Amino acid sequence: MSEIRVGAKGIGTGFPCFIVAEIGINHNGDLALARRMVEAAAAAGVDAVKFQNYRTSDFLGDRTLTYTYRSQGREVTESQWDMFKRCEPRPEWLIELKRLSDDLGVVFFSTPTSQEGVRDLVNIGVRLLKNGSDFLTHVPLLEYMGRTGIPVIVSTGMADASDVDAAVAAVRRGSSPVVLLHCTSAYPTRPEDANLRRMVTLGERYGVPVGFSDHTEGWYAALQAVTLGACLIEKHFTLDRNLPGPDHWFSSTRGEFAELVAQVRAGESRLGQAAIEPAAVERAARNEYRLAATAAVDLEAGAPITEDVIRFRRPGTGFLPRDLALFLGRRLLRAVPRGGAISARDVEPGPDGT
Repeated sequence: MSEIRVGAKGIGTGFPCFIVAEIGINHNGDLALARRMVEAAAAAGVDAVKFQNYRTSDFLGDRTLTYTYRSQGREVTESQWDMFKRCEPRPEWLIELKRLSDDLGVVFFSTPTSQEGVRDLVNIGVRLLKNGSDFLTHVPLLEYMGRTGIPVIVSTGMADASDVDAAVAAVRRGSSPVVLLHCTSAYPTRPEDANLRRMVTLGERYGVPVGFSDHTEGWYAALQAVTLGACLIEKHFTLDRNLPGPDHWFSSTRGEFAELVAQVRAGESRLGQAAIEPAAVERAARNEYRLAATAAVDLEAGAPITEDVIRFRRPGTGFLPRDLALFLGRRLLRAVPRGGAISARDVEPGPDGT
């Protein structure tokens, strides 16, 4: 599985999990609010903030389409066109938000909905691009993203294997590396619909870094995804779930994001190393707790090692019980008092010189 460099950070098995605050449209079309959200997300310890630099006309034509959502404790139904148009970011925001993110040490990236939107991001020097689940089958746009050479994160909500095959192939017709995000397109996602094993399958099938676009409540699913190999976690971010708008009510606040970051980092530390060897803290304990050869009686130099003169006791500084057969019949090179440890250097060499 490849590893992708994103400035001083990275995405892949050799790096800490890359944690993204999805601000999306939660700025409500207000640049000042967008700036405060970037600052709050950075303070929570995220690696990146993500926006959506869309044009409503890129994906909506029928202005009679409506959307029903929760906002400020009540159900709201309104025109999709009006909702998205109200939150549509201005192109000039990108430069300012990218500069602010750079100053705060977090990666800025965004989800474009057109080739023009991709160019806007490339022109300000973004180091990541994102394709949303709703645009997964937009092969021409994915091909265009792939030709930029910038890593492309592809979200796979609502997709079957053929959808993902076509999307990955489209990006790979260019030179951009791919990151795949497992996603359940339900807001919020019930635990039984999280289906985290699908993320593992994506990594195995395509041989790319994988992550989890998390729409569940709390940090539990994200942490579980990390233990299953997620290299990236993305979660919706808000300053206040009582703000007006379709996504605030299920988004995570700064305090919740700080807890998410802390839990993921603690989870990573618990994963440790894959090598079958004692942890550093266990090395001293090997001698303290393991059994090893001791003298059952006072033994003189030259005495042969027999089973009746050996007892296996703590501390484990003598030879191990599994090695008894190697030492039977050999003679001691020094006297050992009763209870004293008998190590390999206390016994004459065997026929092979060891």
